[in-house]
Amino acid sequence: MSHGARVIRTGVSSGGPAAPPAATVASSSAGSDAELMDGAYFRSCAGMLKVAQMITLLIGFISVNNSSWTDYSAYSFFQIVTMCDLVMILFFYITHIFRIYRKLSCVSWPLAEFLHYLIGTILLLIASIVAAARSYNLTGLVAGATFGFLATILCVISMWSSYKVSCITQSTSKYR
Repeated sequence: MSHGARVIRTGVSSGGPAAPPAATVASSSAGSDAELMDGAYFRSCAGMLKVAQMITLLIGFISVNNSSWTDYSAYSFFQIVTMCDLVMILFFYITHIFRIYRKLSCVSWPLAEFLHYLIGTILLLIASIVAAARSYNLTGLVAGATFGFLATILCVISMWSSYKVSCITQSTSKYR
């Protein structure tokens, strides 16, 4: 839904030069809103970091899922945490790409993403520690735990950058 052209009042009298047609003004102001996807987010640092997190979580899940293991509780927990984290990161990635955060302004998206990373990182760290402790030197389980730790580090980086951007810049800009 486009808000249309906005009227800017100036000191020019009504007998001044003719204004451009309304269709031209509406199309030029709505051009950035009419794009379906945010192409710049693909190449941004936050976008590439989310893709790296999804890839490492998927590799960790697949390596644990395809290896032979006997401790069902530890590795089932690891699989559940990695898949839930992957789905939530994919959700936030889609939210940024399709600019859903602009349409749903009732949600504090930076806070929601920060809380997701906080809870998901803690659970992923616990699951990776348990998976590493119960791996019994099986290569698939060790690889899964390693990718779990790598995804944990990437989530900490995302959480730190999310906190830095949303909270620190707001507190410093208040005093300017």
